[in-house]
Amino acid sequence: MSEVSKKAASNGHEKMVISKEHQAKITEVRRLIGPLSAKESLYCSDASITRYLSSRNWNVIKAAQMLKQSLKWRKEYKPEEIRWEEVADEAKTGLMYKPNYHDKYGRSVLVMRPCLQNSKSTQGQIKHFVYCMESAILNLAPNQEQVVWLVDFQGFKLSNISVKVARETAHVVQEYYPKRLGLAILYNAPMIFQPFFSMVKPFLETETHNKIKFGYSNDHSTKKIMEDLFDQSILESAFGGKGETGVDINKYAERMKEDDSKKLSFWTPVKSLSSVSHNAPLDSIRLDADSDASNNEKILVPN
Repeated sequence: MSEVSKKAASNGHEKMVISKEHQAKITEVRRLIGPLSAKESLYCSDASITRYLSSRNWNVIKAAQMLKQSLKWRKEYKPEEIRWEEVADEAKTGLMYKPNYHDKYGRSVLVMRPCLQNSKSTQGQIKHFVYCMESAILNLAPNQEQVVWLVDFQGFKLSNISVKVARETAHVVQEYYPKRLGLAILYNAPMIFQPFFSMVKPFLETETHNKIKFGYSNDHSTKKIMEDLFDQSILESAFGGKGETGVDINKYAERMKEDDSKKLSFWTPVKSLSSVSHNAPLDSIRLDADSDASNNEKILVPN
């Protein structure tokens, strides 16, 4: 019997139904990782452990090892404690930001514009990326766990990106944010990007690679996918919508400071360890909005 059975939702996506075997593996992972602090217990909800299990093909030992490494990283790196002031210099050009809307499945969106890269610091770029991911996750719609990346290649030059940063970004996403990436649309990527992408491919797990799609403004299939995924009245015109392109960095800064306050409130333990519930609802498990099972695959990938 499979660990998780799936039902086709009316929208054509698959929806997960938890089995007894599934819950037993969650319990076993908890046993293997041992005692947790109050903050770690907040992170290790059933939803979170399920993502780690799914990422490791339901192998309990591998999932527990992966989760332990994530907990170690979070304890040392403290991603939830990064504040706007620490990344403001990286963010000021509009290189990467979280627009004030979701896709139609409730997934948070991160917009990226490589041409606006203003830093050569790998450490600074990764810190900014982690900050944006934490903010995106904080603002997910109920019962959703994934984030969509929209990458605008307007004005792109090879000097805008580095293999080192791409490799480290892939490592962070795959090891510390498993199952968080729902879809990454590389919009109007020029031919000069292809050699770079070929160099990055070896760093990508198969699942991550499959989440990356190339879309083009002059392609009918891409337009249809974007219409299916986003409210066109608010989607930026750079991605085929009717909304304003770019971000007012001053207004965005205020919004991010509000997010910082929400993060502080969420991650400040208010209960004793024994009273923290492990059986939080699967608030982040929304496989029916997973791009692997959706029409997003129709976005063309150049040969």
